[in-house]
Amino acid sequence: MTVIDADAHVNEDPLAWTELEAAHPGWLSAGRSGGHWVAQIDGKLFPVQEGPGCGVPIDSATSPACAGGAADLDRRLADMDQEGIDVQVLFGGLMIGLSTYRDPGFAQDVARAYNDWLIDEVCGRAPERLKAVAVVPLQDVPRAIDELRRARGKGAVAVTIPPVLGEANLDDPALLPFFEAAAGEDVAVTIHSAPGMNVPLPAAGRFANYAQVHCLSFPVDQMVALTALAMGGVLDRLPGLRVGFMESGIGWVPYFLHRMHEHKEKRPELLPTMTGDPRDHLERGQLFFSFEAEEPLLEVCVERLGADAWVYASDYPHWDSDFPGTVEACRAMAAPLGPEVTAKVLGGNAARLYGLADEVAAAVAADASHGGRGGSAT
Repeated sequence: MTVIDADAHVNEDPLAWTELEAAHPGWLSAGRSGGHWVAQIDGKLFPVQEGPGCGVPIDSATSPACAGGAADLDRRLADMDQEGIDVQVLFGGLMIGLSTYRDPGFAQDVARAYNDWLIDEVCGRAPERLKAVAVVPLQDVPRAIDELRRARGKGAVAVTIPPVLGEANLDDPALLPFFEAAAGEDVAVTIHSAPGMNVPLPAAGRFANYAQVHCLSFPVDQMVALTALAMGGVLDRLPGLRVGFMESGIGWVPYFLHRMHEHKEKRPELLPTMTGDPRDHLERGQLFFSFEAEEPLLEVCVERLGADAWVYASDYPHWDSDFPGTVEACRAMAAPLGPEVTAKVLGGNAARLYGLADEVAAAVAADASHGGRGGSAT
């Protein structure tokens, strides 16, 4: 059984992006927010530490159990071995705010520097085990498409975008060429939110207490994104598009898909571009949702919607990651569903989301012929 961690994170190292500094001297500085020093880019603070929609308290953003691996790739790989994770798919943190930069040319340069660093220097240390999720300057669709194709050519397995783009929802016609390009390149689009990164928060922006902000932000943000892509007709227009909804849990998904189905059933005249049903999107393999070790409703989700949409994630090294022990907790949670379902939710579904199925099959065959890789769950 191959285990793929569908949503882990890497702490960016902007000081390593020397070409970006040469092109944009002083692009990165520090500023004060809530009594703490945080990053300052494009005149904005990341993550904002106070006020509506505030981000994670900077001094407790990383789980102490993950601190070593957050800073050192060898330690991360050792932690993966300890967990039984074969492949870890890596998102950034600071870069989730890329779409808020005012100058799209600058945003493209930052995206290029970050993606090169992530693909070449981070994932390049163990390319069979570390996979990159690229960022794109979605505020300028042609530039975003260029970077999507470039990063895909270098080995990125997905691109990540925010749940909304300023005042625009993801079914805005101006964004359709981007989704067409993603489908054409056979690269997954992942939706990832982050409080405090200057990305609009449709509900959590009403609160200034980080616990309230964090509780609301991820699931509501994903509901907004899914509403746009499904009810706005993007998924039906592009049946080959694969979309992952990350870090919001999965208990809300059966309820929300039923709610969308009900509106399609009863008010179809209001949804002319939604030609299918949310279950069609699932059955076509377009929708994937990440769950973590504390998820209590995996069995319910599989019972209601089948076993093909759910992907395990550790959220390593963030404060709310349950490392160590996430894989075993998820394995125990999935055990009542049987070994076939367990294999899907711990790795098989993520392999389909990220286009890794052939690569994983080859790696498993190679491991079998060599007696297995020590420490991995194969």
